[in-house]
Amino acid sequence: MIKTLARSIRQYKRATIATPLLVTGEVLFEVLIPFGTASLIDQVKAGAPLPALLTSGALLALMALISLAFGAAAGLACSKASVGFSRNLRIDMFHAIQTFDFATIDRFSNSSLVTRLTTDVQNVQMAFMMIIRTAIRAPLMIIFSFTMAYIMGGWLSFIFLAVTPILGISLFAIIRYVHPIFKRIFHRYDRLNESAGENLAAIRVVKSYVREDYEIQKFETAAEEVRRDFTRVERVMALNAPIMNFCWYAVMVFVIGVGSYAIIDTRGALIDVGQFSSLISYGIQILMSLMMLSMVFALVTIAEEGANRIAEVLTTDSEIKSPENARTEVPDGSIDFEDVGFCYGEDGEREALSDIDLHIKSGETIGIIGSTGSAKSSLVQLIPRLYDASRGTVRVGGVDVRDYDVEALRDGVAMVLQKNVLFSGTIAENLRWGNANATDEEVREAARLAQADEFIQGFADGYDHYIEQGGTNVSGGQKQRLCIARALLKRPKILILDDSTSAVDTKTDKLIRMGLKDFLPETTKIIIAQRTSSVEDAERIIVMDGGRISGIGTHDELLRDNEIYREVYLSQNKQSHDEHADGLNDQEVSADGRN
Repeated sequence: MIKTLARSIRQYKRATIATPLLVTGEVLFEVLIPFGTASLIDQVKAGAPLPALLTSGALLALMALISLAFGAAAGLACSKASVGFSRNLRIDMFHAIQTFDFATIDRFSNSSLVTRLTTDVQNVQMAFMMIIRTAIRAPLMIIFSFTMAYIMGGWLSFIFLAVTPILGISLFAIIRYVHPIFKRIFHRYDRLNESAGENLAAIRVVKSYVREDYEIQKFETAAEEVRRDFTRVERVMALNAPIMNFCWYAVMVFVIGVGSYAIIDTRGALIDVGQFSSLISYGIQILMSLMMLSMVFALVTIAEEGANRIAEVLTTDSEIKSPENARTEVPDGSIDFEDVGFCYGEDGEREALSDIDLHIKSGETIGIIGSTGSAKSSLVQLIPRLYDASRGTVRVGGVDVRDYDVEALRDGVAMVLQKNVLFSGTIAENLRWGNANATDEEVREAARLAQADEFIQGFADGYDHYIEQGGTNVSGGQKQRLCIARALLKRPKILILDDSTSAVDTKTDKLIRMGLKDFLPETTKIIIAQRTSSVEDAERIIVMDGGRISGIGTHDELLRDNEIYREVYLSQNKQSHDEHADGLNDQEVSADGRN
């Protein structure tokens, strides 16, 4: 884990190394100050002249200034290193997430990834800052201060070592107790973020169903779980302070009592007033450093689980990768499914798709229809390798999709998903996601074909109209048409519309399909729809049922031979079906008469 995170230091390595070096200089001069103070006290006691006292005082002031300069420089270097490190961590994690396939993202969950990018990185940043500065300063201060205390006070200094095991054992016990709780807290944070994110994403639904109180209660429950665990941790960690204070006062009572007795009894022969004052100063430095060290351990304990979670993201490889010597060009839009089965997750209890054998010619228009949960979307998501088939083979252009460079394959496939997503920015910027180099005329042409140009021109800024995050300032139908226009700009080999015209009227739906036919005659077009009217003019229609293909044929063939398609059609078009059936019967009678 440490090696994984250390790779993110990169350009801040110099500041990271400089911080401990500067801290060493700060500690060295800070430890010399009590020594100089003892000398000054002894000079005053001995009646030294004023010039000598001024010289000693000036030397003390100089040491203090040098220590201050080293400390300030160490603080600046530490800030630069820690903030830069957290920046790199976020960038590296975000880059890693962009390479994840859908299955990997599903495994982590969106809320957990957000927590890792924010809370976990913040905790690791604080721990890193403490490690490169305080975790260096405290041990050095303890070693240097004890050395100087031994020089100044002899055997009296060993009292400082006597309390170290007590503090160490108590700190170890506290950390061992709270670590599992911290691990649980981060999972609580995931649920807290999930609750907030889900509520904000569906705020319109929440308000339309007047479920604000329910959502508030759900969030309060998640927040209460975090509070309860943190309270438990803080209650235990708060024991650290009284233990430290007890040890400090016990040491001070011993040093002051024994030291005062030694000064009086030996008349300064064993230890003098100056040495005694420096011994107290070194004692304070040692115990303060022990307290700082305990803070470091506490922060590192908090950050450890977060660091492991960050390292998990950074070391997770996407299950979908480009092979060596990958194909970088999709020759055509033909699609073949050969005995394909698919399930979500490695331990999926049942297959979402089973025994799929399907062959689609390049340039063919295919409709897909089926009830909710029939795996229509699962089927088409295997084409651009958003997921990989669990068994069997999917071919595009006669080549196994696993043999393609992933980016090249997805560049050849344009997919308008069920959940239409627009990004904050102008309409033109959103459309150019399909082709960053598209001219203004190409952008307008794609919008016209998607029946979006008319409403875009209705905005005061036209194609420069600003889209709010998530497209909240346009209607559902407008959002769908913009997403279709964005896909058209790619001029793909395969175009997949996954229920992408559900929010537009049937007339607009028909105009979009006519535009697709004329604009992309050589592109394979797959249209997933709930309405039979959206697919009835397709060259072939696939009926899905329970993850299997129930039937394939034209509109008329399926009306005659496929019960599922006929039921869907009847439920949507009862009157027009009766008229259509009468027409077919008349044709059959005429044919019988001729025969």
